[in-house]
Amino acid sequence: MTEPLELPVRPGPRPHTTATNPHVQLDQNAPPELQDRLFERARDLSGVRVEPSMISVPGARAFVLAEEAAGGPAEAFMIGREFAHLHPASDGSLHMMLPQDLARVAELQGWGEPHPLARLGLIPPTAMMVYGPRDEGELEIVWDILRASHAFAAGAS
Repeated sequence: MTEPLELPVRPGPRPHTTATNPHVQLDQNAPPELQDRLFERARDLSGVRVEPSMISVPGARAFVLAEEAAGGPAEAFMIGREFAHLHPASDGSLHMMLPQDLARVAELQGWGEPHPLARLGLIPPTAMMVYGPRDEGELEIVWDILRASHAFAAGAS
């Protein structure tokens, strides 16, 4: 995915989230069936394997690139080769690393917010929470954002 991703404005108010770790989406949570569909798509991305997250809450499923597929810069990864993770079903949001331009657009258009530690400058500004999809249309947009995170980690963006 080398062309810029254009994001529409996310309808409605932003969900409430925690301001500290763990960074959790508190309302407007994604229905479990949409979370499952997003997970199934993500695990089929090129070079991806699913592991328990090494940095998130228990139950978070991490998307980790194989060593030979991980051609992106250091700021494309949270820890090791983990570039994104899906939080447990009670939350349904994702943390992912995004190119800075896309991270800014995602925040401005209402699709996500910087991780609290990124706001403090303790981790790269590429660390974003992307809100869980509430419906089919949002599933497609969140999927596009996740594919951009994968491309960033692979070095394709």
